[in-house]
Amino acid sequence: MKQTNWTWDIFCRVIDNHGDLGVCWRLCAELGARGHHVRLWVDDGAALTWMAPSGSLGVEVRSWESASQITEVGHVVVEAFGCFLPETVERAIAQQPHTVWINLEYLSAENYVTRSHGLPSPVMQGPAKGCTKWFFYPGFTPGTGGLLREANLAARQLQFDVAAWRSAMSGQQAIRAQERWISLFCYEPQGLAALMLELSRSSQPTRVCVTAGRAQSATNQACQALGWPLFGTDRLHITPLPHLSQTEFDHLLWACDLNFVRGEDSLVRALWAGKPLVWHIYPQHDLAHHDKLRAFFNTTHMPNSLRRVHEVWNGISSASVLDWPDTEPTDWAAWGQTCRNDLTAQPDLCTQLVNWVEQRRVR
Repeated sequence: MKQTNWTWDIFCRVIDNHGDLGVCWRLCAELGARGHHVRLWVDDGAALTWMAPSGSLGVEVRSWESASQITEVGHVVVEAFGCFLPETVERAIAQQPHTVWINLEYLSAENYVTRSHGLPSPVMQGPAKGCTKWFFYPGFTPGTGGLLREANLAARQLQFDVAAWRSAMSGQQAIRAQERWISLFCYEPQGLAALMLELSRSSQPTRVCVTAGRAQSATNQACQALGWPLFGTDRLHITPLPHLSQTEFDHLLWACDLNFVRGEDSLVRALWAGKPLVWHIYPQHDLAHHDKLRAFFNTTHMPNSLRRVHEVWNGISSASVLDWPDTEPTDWAAWGQTCRNDLTAQPDLCTQLVNWVEQRRVR
């Protein structure tokens, strides 16, 4: 009989943004919703105050420092994104041979993911020398660990009222006829000012909902460079947003016609929204993110016109101006819907992870 109430210890370090914590929290929350008990060990959980203000059933948040007191770990230990476990945790793993130790890797569409997913990694030194941890790779194709998706996600989307959300977001500001809604969650893309200028010249009025933090700072700088007020122009309304919970962020993506996202967690959420998207991939100094982005293009069969936008947005193209269409091409919308349908047909990451652990625990 399969056990449905395992204890999971999930370890996460926050690097310089909230993506790692966002992924880990969604995994924790879904495991908790499925009857497991989860302890999330994090070195900086401050963002959870707005990311998950109500917490989640079955999930405890513990400080990374308190892991130094660990003498026993759960049925499963997840080392998220190669964060390197405290020695006390490794020592506890070594004393519990039935514990499954997983290295949850970053998301990529590159070929190495299918080759590496599920491979053992013998531990050669330290307190856990002689133990084995296992690589678990999220991915977009069969043969990978899949993508995080809650069991009730489709039902939540069906119940969502786009018109009511937009009306509440607009407040006293009237929604213009045929207004295009865009969400903006980005770092500091080179094409931001050019995009805003193009949208301001479009025959279709546009509202850009800008997320808190780096996206708002970048947008403000672009407005200053263009000589605009911070709220935009008569054709381009800029709406700054407060920090959003993960649920509220999902609503933003569902309500918009086009979503600009960044990192890993928001990319997956935008894919589930089924809308066209532009991904600002996390930049790496050796430009490895260029190959990662192209692999995403190819795996999802992205339309060429949308690829070109991505290339300028991510600094791959030398073009200095973002050539934005007056209205988004119909193949962009079709691509977004096809991606969601194809990915939904695959088992989600949480289901695959639980099944995979079950197989390892009975050996």
